[in-house]
Amino acid sequence: MILEVATLDVKPGMGAEFERSFARAQKIIRAMRGYLSHELRHCIEQEGRYLLLVKWETLEDHTEGFRGSAEYQQWREMLHHFYDPFPTVEHYSLVELSESE
Repeated sequence: MILEVATLDVKPGMGAEFERSFARAQKIIRAMRGYLSHELRHCIEQEGRYLLLVKWETLEDHTEGFRGSAEYQQWREMLHHFYDPFPTVEHYSLVELSESE
């Protein structure tokens, strides 16, 4: 499982409109191959900042499957005009930790 972490800085005064658009757009990502789950969080300390967390089966499901799809173009049209600057997106894998004795 891969965790996509996107920091979304929404233009001032557009938070409510962004949230409404995201509520409609999330059906797009939910339908993609390899999608497992997602959540959108609003930053408490910084107005207009959101964190999007998406779980994918593989990195390629996001970087090639979703981003290379026609559905991604629709996602872009619905959401990308809200961001300034463009989001930082990183991918994380789970660190398997064992207790040391």
